[in-house]
Amino acid sequence: MSRRLQTLAVLLVFVMMTAVPAIHANSQGIHNQAGTGCTCHGNSATPTLTVQHDFPTNYAPGFTYTINISIGGGSASMAGFNVQVSAGSLAMAGAGVAINSGGTSATHTSSGQNLWSFEWTAPNPNSGAAIVDIAINEVNGNGATNGDVWNNLQLTIPEELPPNTAPTASNPAISPSPEAGVNQSLTLTYAFSDPENDAESGSQIHWFVDGTHVTAHNNKKVIDATHTQVGQSWMAEITPSDGQAQGAMIETGNVTIVDIDSDGDGVLDGQDRFPNDATQTDDADGDGYGDNPNGNNPDAFPSDSSEWADSDDDGVGDNADAFPNDPTETTDSDGDNVGDNADAFPNDGSETADSDDDGVGDNADAFPNDPTETTDSDGDNVGDNADAFPNNAAESADTDMDGVGDNADDFPQDANETTDSDDDGVGDNTDAFPTDPFESADSDDDGVGDNADAFPNDASETADRDNDGVGDNTDAFPEDGTESVDTDMDGVGDNADAFPDDASQTTDRDGDGYGDNIQGTNPDLFPDVRTQWADADGDGYGDNPDGTNPDAFPADAFEWVDSDMDGVGDNSDAFPNDATETTDSDGDGMGDNEQKILEDRLAAEAAEEEAAQQRTVTVIVALVILFGGGVAFFVIRGRSTEDEVKTFDAVASAVQPPAGFNPNADASSTPAGYPTAAASTVAVQPAMTQVVDDSALNALTKPEPVAPAAPEPSVVNQWTDETGHTWRVMSDGTNRWWNGTDWQKV
Repeated sequence: MSRRLQTLAVLLVFVMMTAVPAIHANSQGIHNQAGTGCTCHGNSATPTLTVQHDFPTNYAPGFTYTINISIGGGSASMAGFNVQVSAGSLAMAGAGVAINSGGTSATHTSSGQNLWSFEWTAPNPNSGAAIVDIAINEVNGNGATNGDVWNNLQLTIPEELPPNTAPTASNPAISPSPEAGVNQSLTLTYAFSDPENDAESGSQIHWFVDGTHVTAHNNKKVIDATHTQVGQSWMAEITPSDGQAQGAMIETGNVTIVDIDSDGDGVLDGQDRFPNDATQTDDADGDGYGDNPNGNNPDAFPSDSSEWADSDDDGVGDNADAFPNDPTETTDSDGDNVGDNADAFPNDGSETADSDDDGVGDNADAFPNDPTETTDSDGDNVGDNADAFPNNAAESADTDMDGVGDNADDFPQDANETTDSDDDGVGDNTDAFPTDPFESADSDDDGVGDNADAFPNDASETADRDNDGVGDNTDAFPEDGTESVDTDMDGVGDNADAFPDDASQTTDRDGDGYGDNIQGTNPDLFPDVRTQWADADGDGYGDNPDGTNPDAFPADAFEWVDSDMDGVGDNSDAFPNDATETTDSDGDGMGDNEQKILEDRLAAEAAEEEAAQQRTVTVIVALVILFGGGVAFFVIRGRSTEDEVKTFDAVASAVQPPAGFNPNADASSTPAGYPTAAASTVAVQPAMTQVVDDSALNALTKPEPVAPAAPEPSVVNQWTDETGHTWRVMSDGTNRWWNGTDWQKV
């Protein structure tokens, strides 16, 4: 292939490569990229973005360094890194760091931090210089390379010479040991020695609890007692260091955390029932009182959980002793608070003494000091033996012997009368109304005494309670002096009945001619509103359009107001005060009409943008085809010139070379048999370099200036419409939609 064809082919490949979209970065990090840099975030490094690290200037063979990587000169909140080492190994990845299986590359695991840490163990002695490549980047998260920046550097870390002798540690010990009280802190000690008398620097201490490494205690020499628990086993590992080399790791013995003796009585708290009382340790019956009789709060009955004290020392515990402070008594069988020893009736809770010795206890003996009487059945202080009426407390004598005691006999001297129930001075046997002190006669024999009978001579009437001159038996309203007749029999007198001939209605509070009874004829559904009486749909708003609170929808029980007069009731109208909107199908606060207009506009803009992109692609394809055609033309032209010498005898007279032009001017002679230039002229195309206009190529490949990234507005609302498009309303008032790749601002 000719040099010209090769050059054009390379240019064609370059043009096609510039049309390929940029490769996006990986937020999970990429290994083994530091040497070439973060080209996925842009073609060139940004010098103002600096790598900050603490790799050593020289390394001590086998020494483990803690490495921190951070970024200087940047401001973005999303960042990443990659570190590659040619020698030594990476380990102990910190938060947000991943290390490959070979230990030669470390990278970020997410983009949410800009400080990373890990450990680098330097190579073995005589390994030579270690090469470390570090790359960092900061990105704006827009899914493209514009706005992203990166930088990288390479370190050459030589081996430290002369070699440093590693220090040693000895005599490791934890105090106290081999046991430590749960309230005691653990103190680690060891002897550090260095052949060159280097000071101790960077020694590592790892603590283990029950065999598990607890990283929170790394490099501590004292463990506070608040971190220990009874039964745990603690030990420590020490790796000595002089800052240049690490010595061999040594271990302490195990220390067991044990219980303590808070009260100093020789019994550990875990076994001491009274850990804060040195006078007591055991409580056999578990009643909270110590078994030591000489200690505080001793248990008088150490084997009986229901007893612990015997105040009167009678051998019966206070809880069971009915008389805990009386050594002469322990039992009260009848519960009368008198001990059985002193109780005359120990099994009778109601009796304790018998003063007159008549065999009846004083409490039951109505006459405790009279042995001839024991009972007063009627409680009249007269013994039953002497009482004429032993069961009647109100009587004890009957003078007229009529069987009624004198106290109850209204006529104690008259055997024919005993009672005057109404105290009117007429005996009940004679009195027509023995229980009515105001009556004693009934002239019309109607059962009502003459004094109370409003009609004493009319047996059909006795009362006129409302004093209207109409007897109660005849009066339809005997308690109402203003009423006596009820024509429609509705229980309301004709004088007060607004509808005297309609038994279903009686009142009309608002005076609109419709009765207040909702169950009656022509009922008023608004009895206190004069301008409303009907409510066909039962929604509480009157049907009269000219009345108070009229119903805009009298046939619709769910609607009554139309604030924006758009024909849709406020209850159903998502926008009751906007006559141009009634529904909000997706509940996003934007009416369906407005949203349809917005979606149509955005769809049109999206279609236009897609068409513009298609036109751009078409132009690029056309350029590539034209460029390829040019390449093919030059290739074919070149081959024709090399393979065949064309003569132009037929047109020699018409086409002459420029004046003074001699294609054989540099030849020393003309071979025999060939015509001279005068006899035969051959038009030879002069060799020349084709000038290529690469302005279009430069326009395609030259990067545009990158504007500073503006703060990204936050999302106020997000929804998906019925066509499947997802929309956002942003905090800066703009709208955006997802085109499948990124958010488009509209």
